[in-house]
Amino acid sequence: MRTAYSVETVRAVESDAMAALPEGTLMSRAAAGLAAACADLLGRVYGSRVVLLVGTGDNGGDALHAGARLARRGAGVTAVPLRPDRVHPGGLAALLRAGGTLTPPAAATGTIERADLVLDGIVGIGGSGGLRPDARAPAEAVARSRAAVVAVDLPSGVDADTGEVPGAVLSADLTVTFGAHKPGLLIDPGRGHAGTVRLVDIGLRLPADPVLEALQHADVAGVLPVPGHDSDKYRRGVVGVAAGSARYPGAAVLAVAGALRAGAGAVRYVGPSGGDVIARFPETLVSDRGPKGAGRVQAWVVGPGLGDDQDTTAAVVAADVPVLIDADGLRLADVAAVRARTAPTLLTPHCGEAAALLGVSRGKVEAARLSAARELAARYRATVLLKGSTTLVADPGGGPVRVNATGTPWLATAGSGDVLSGLAGSLLASGLSARDAGSVAAYLHGLAGRRAARGGPIGAHEVAESIPAAWRDVRGV
Repeated sequence: MRTAYSVETVRAVESDAMAALPEGTLMSRAAAGLAAACADLLGRVYGSRVVLLVGTGDNGGDALHAGARLARRGAGVTAVPLRPDRVHPGGLAALLRAGGTLTPPAAATGTIERADLVLDGIVGIGGSGGLRPDARAPAEAVARSRAAVVAVDLPSGVDADTGEVPGAVLSADLTVTFGAHKPGLLIDPGRGHAGTVRLVDIGLRLPADPVLEALQHADVAGVLPVPGHDSDKYRRGVVGVAAGSARYPGAAVLAVAGALRAGAGAVRYVGPSGGDVIARFPETLVSDRGPKGAGRVQAWVVGPGLGDDQDTTAAVVAADVPVLIDADGLRLADVAAVRARTAPTLLTPHCGEAAALLGVSRGKVEAARLSAARELAARYRATVLLKGSTTLVADPGGGPVRVNATGTPWLATAGSGDVLSGLAGSLLASGLSARDAGSVAAYLHGLAGRRAARGGPIGAHEVAESIPAAWRDVRGV
């Protein structure tokens, strides 16, 4: 599992490590890893043109020491100190000894535009806000160049703890981060500016309480439900789906598709789209008696394409089984009723729906995804899966937020969220916790989207059809 830690935690463990090691050891390790990553990106170091954008403090020191290593391998290295009076003295001395040069920012435009590689050592993980005015001209020169951009620990302008980008930012092709991933590298919009992220181990002893967790194949494989020799359709989990309307019958079909392709032993459907569902999936158990008369289920999914059916939403929310609430269900569900539930609850809004629930603009949610997911989870006393280019899963009791980025931009298509709801509902019915069901569903949904798309447009039904293949990929069968 990939983990990310807050700036406060990273600072604390760095301090402990520095107290136990010879002076400069951590910076030397960081610079060695940074220089190696730059060399890999360049391919040929000798004769390459490297520019270091150097801020104050240790972040600039890392860049200078890495630049010294590249200079000793034959690169032409020029440092551009944004605050010449506050350059890291040890790093500057090392660069000059290795043959590197200094250029003031006012004279650096041409040098930057001709560079093969630019090291962004402007702002470290302790920075806040966008790029300062003295950094904007060099950053604009970088944007005009064809140079590869490598961020030192974090792209300048990205908030390390949240991924927020409150102002101007210097986007990277590669971010080399030290000791631990930072949340801002895994959450959009910050993630979108980080490029490829490479973690350099500098020997930090990290605690067992990260801020973020990102599941990997092995983690997902470890919790996926697998039927045993004595399994039947009821033991595998029966999921109820309350979805669809005269206007949106396809939402019901897609939610049922996601549930069936995710291993549900049976799917019970209630709603006005039974004919459409049966025509596509004759194995579905269709009822016209509403949620209370549909028969036994281990979990409910309510909301996709439901229209204004408040009675159905209320009946599902009142059920004493795990419930997933999506789409129209989010708009119709009574907050007090959701908060009063004792069985697990999973809300699956996209940013627009989350904004409506929180009473803020969509832009505010998109700019601060982590805080929005946490606030929703606390407000509704429910697990929240906030959909988007990076999906976040937050529990009401706090703890590490799960982040997922297995998807593809092609998943931004009508009905994709309905498939995800059915998929997650099936996992809830199998006995997974709301947190695991949401994060595993997001992981599989993203992989299925990639398989279906293969770089081109897809429909939501193709995502559903690709879920079993994604499942097999994860399990290695």
